[in-house]
Amino acid sequence: MRTIAVVTTGRADYGIYLPVLRRICKVPDLKLCLIAGGSHLSSEYGSTVDTIKADGFEISECVECLPRSDSPVAVSSAIGRGINGFAEAYDRQKPDMILVLGDRFEMFAATAAAVPLLIPVAHIHGGEITEGAIDDSFRHAITKLSHLHFVSTEESKGRVLQMGEEAWRVKVSGAPSLDNLGEMELATLHEVELQIGFSLPSPFLLATYHPATLGNEDATRQVTEFMGAMEEAGLPVIFTAPNADQGRGIVVSSIEKYVIAHSGSRYVRNLGTRLYFSLMKHAAAMAGNSSSGIIEAASLGLPVVNVGNRQRGRLHGKNVIDVPCEKGAILGAIKKAISPTFRESLKGLENPYGNGHAAELIVETLASVPLDRRLIVKRFVDLN
Repeated sequence: MRTIAVVTTGRADYGIYLPVLRRICKVPDLKLCLIAGGSHLSSEYGSTVDTIKADGFEISECVECLPRSDSPVAVSSAIGRGINGFAEAYDRQKPDMILVLGDRFEMFAATAAAVPLLIPVAHIHGGEITEGAIDDSFRHAITKLSHLHFVSTEESKGRVLQMGEEAWRVKVSGAPSLDNLGEMELATLHEVELQIGFSLPSPFLLATYHPATLGNEDATRQVTEFMGAMEEAGLPVIFTAPNADQGRGIVVSSIEKYVIAHSGSRYVRNLGTRLYFSLMKHAAAMAGNSSSGIIEAASLGLPVVNVGNRQRGRLHGKNVIDVPCEKGAILGAIKKAISPTFRESLKGLENPYGNGHAAELIVETLASVPLDRRLIVKRFVDLN
């Protein structure tokens, strides 16, 4: 029996993991050890640890690593607590391998904790670029600390190889979140309305806006520009909650003020994977700077206005319109995105992040890769 410890620290990575978790549970020779931490454990973020349990997964360990404020010092302190907490969890659970995902500071802590314990780490979504967020640095650091890499595109594979990783360690799996779209039946508009307790007007915008953490000194101006564009667009807006990042408080406060002043708009803190994708399906367009607009939206043919630098450098489909964080530019892009002509142009759009079969490759590799010295002792490959 091979024990795979999967680290989840928030709603975003959990939704991406879902197809992988379900497939691990179906393999007789694999045992899932689910370690939850970060915003999962906070009522402010919807206590999404309860969502995990409701989905039928047993949580083996809980690790507290949520920042105590949205300041840079609080984030650094949370990393330290996270390293300590994850190390102790690994020592108790004795996993054969650890699976991490993405680019969050909590995930960096979980990965760093494994290094002295000589536990091999597999990483999903390495090799990507998000130049407007400190996550970019954490992602590349996680790559160098990991032993297996499940990347979403050939472009990402090239970057991981450029960082000196051996080719046999790198698998192009595609994005696991796209497996969800093939496996789950999305909710009807009426079902979504019942779940969120709000009658959705048509058309409406879906807005997911996070602080750009490499420009947080300008966060107030940026969110003011974004909200100004939402107001002038004149459409109802469904806002989702920002991540646990520095500058989060400014974004949340602005959203709350907006929905008080605009009765046709709503702020929904926690939707869950199925309802979030269902809202994406029914929205006229999406606006903000979320990775979901870059990765999943193309599979739903959803027009996306990608604002600012947070996702700059990330590969995306032609459904995404990149604009600076300026009210006029955002407003112009929204008008283009909701036009029938633009929507029509997206018919038959192929998603550059794969075809929805990532979990199969990932779990097969986790089950079969030899857990030997060759895996744990990494060799740096110089570029010719």
